[in-house]
Amino acid sequence: MATSSIFAKVRIDNAKQAEAFIDALVESENKPKRKPAATVKPPLTDYDAIRRLMAKGDTAK
Repeated sequence: MATSSIFAKVRIDNAKQAEAFIDALVESENKPKRKPAATVKPPLTDYDAIRRLMAKGDTAK
């Protein structure tokens, strides 16, 4: 979706269109279709785990 589409003018002329628009907003909020491509690893905060990692010389991502 193009970024400029967020600036599109929306014209709602009747109650049926208003309800359809609100339903679409609610549906998009409750069921996002986008899934993350990769999982995010939490940062290492345990000092011993950091020491073990540095001792290995591990450069894997």
